[in-house]
Amino acid sequence: MALEGKTIGIALTGSHCTIPEVLPEIEKLIMGGAAVIPILSESVSHTDTRFGRAQDIREKLEKMTGTRVIDTMTKAEPVGPKKLLDCLVIAPCTGNTVAKLALGITDSPVLMAAKAQLRNGRPVVIGIATNDGLSGCARNIGMLHSRKNVYFIPYGQDDPIGKPTSIVSRMSEMERTVEEALAGRQVQPLLVEKWKDLRRS
Repeated sequence: MALEGKTIGIALTGSHCTIPEVLPEIEKLIMGGAAVIPILSESVSHTDTRFGRAQDIREKLEKMTGTRVIDTMTKAEPVGPKKLLDCLVIAPCTGNTVAKLALGITDSPVLMAAKAQLRNGRPVVIGIATNDGLSGCARNIGMLHSRKNVYFIPYGQDDPIGKPTSIVSRMSEMERTVEEALAGRQVQPLLVEKWKDLRRS
């Protein structure tokens, strides 16, 4: 299988409402033969929301992957020099994280892992989830589209009537996107009708 023997980092940032959509996709990567290392932003690591308790998310990830969560800059730093990851997936990836990644800001475990991964010339896959993807965040997304070794899980508007600038990746495409990124290709099609996907679920 394409992911057999690969080590995939899965970094979750603070689009808390999207996390339940991401967790089953992590299980698919594991079933596909990948070893998964979970990485949490400070927000996911410490914030309880109506979508779940931080401790419950941490425990579920560690049980699922059999690996302790990376949740500090110090723990994330070895990703680079030890070349720990074949691919890093940031999903959900907030507009805040996209902006900092585009501008080279490294102030969280997730961004430290991404910086280290790109330093090694290895793929970073982004599963975007932001309310301003077609407004304030649009330029930052565009900058990352032109960045070497950065790939996107296909995305689209999740609520074009209620939130016309919001875009979310179709997380069900995570495994296929990772396989293509490992081969140096952006999965296609990139732009999808996310809102229709949600209406069917």
